[in-house]
Amino acid sequence: DVHILPIGYIENKVADAFRHAQNQGDPPDIILNSGDSIMDSLETNRENAEKQWDAFNKVVQAECKLPIYHAIGNHDVWGWGLRNSSAAILSDPMYGKNLAIQRLGLPNRYYSFNRSGWHFVILDSTHLPNEASQHPYIGKLDDEQYHWLEKDIEQVDSQTPICLVSHIPILCACEFFDGENEASGNWVVPAAWMHIDARRFRSLFLKHPNIRLCLSGHTHQYESLDYLGVRYLTDEAICGNWWRGAYMDFAPAYVLVDLYDDGSAESQFVAYAA
Repeated sequence: DVHILPIGYIENKVADAFRHAQNQGDPPDIILNSGDSIMDSLETNRENAEKQWDAFNKVVQAECKLPIYHAIGNHDVWGWGLRNSSAAILSDPMYGKNLAIQRLGLPNRYYSFNRSGWHFVILDSTHLPNEASQHPYIGKLDDEQYHWLEKDIEQVDSQTPICLVSHIPILCACEFFDGENEASGNWVVPAAWMHIDARRFRSLFLKHPNIRLCLSGHTHQYESLDYLGVRYLTDEAICGNWWRGAYMDFAPAYVLVDLYDDGSAESQFVAYAA
C-alpha cells in the first residue's frame, strides 16, 4: 500500500522505502507489491489518476532495481466510486481496472509465475458488490478467475509450495479492530475489508496442502495468522496512515518474507522511516 501522490515529499518517502529494502544486509530477490500503488482513482477523474500513476512509475523506474510483481488494489481501480458517472467515463477503455493494468504493465488482472522453487499466484481481489453497499467494491474472486485458479494450482507439482498474493486479505483478524465493528452486538467485518468468499478458499486449500502462504495488503496493519497449515500474512503499508504517521499503532513499513524449500515462511516487520 504505497498510496503515492505527485507530491515531492511523498515521492521521496516512497523512494526511501525502495532504497531501504534493497540495502538490507541480505537483500530481497524480488518485490511483491500487493496493491494500492496510488492514493486513489476510485473517485477521481482520469487526468488526476494518470498523474498519480506517473508519480508511481517515475519512482519505480528510478529506484526499483529488483524484479517487481504487482497486484491491483481497490484504490487502483478507476471510476467505480464516481457518483453519476457520465456515459463518456463508462465507455472509456481505461475505465475500471484497465488503467491499472496498462500503467503497471501487467499481463492480465491475475497471473502466476515460478521463482526459486515456489509457485506464485497474483490475484485480482477487488470486485463490484452484488447489491447496495457502503463501499463501491468487495473482496472476492469472480467465477472466471476462480476456475482459472483451480486449473493453475492443479498444474503445479504437489511438492512445490504455493504463495497467493491478493490485495484484500483472504483471512485476517486485525480488521475486527478497524472501527467499532462490535457496536451492533455482533462482530461485523465488511466484505470490502476481507474476502467474502473465504470459505471457498478454505475448501480449495484443504484439497491442495502445498498452498502454504497468502500475502495481502489493504489493512495497513501487520499480522501473521496460521490456520490449517496456511499462513495468512498482511503486509502493512509504505504510507502508514496515508502519509499521516502510524495507522492503528503500525508505523509506515514494509515486510520482509523469507521462503524456504519445505514451504515454511518467516516474516519481519520493517519500519523503514524509523
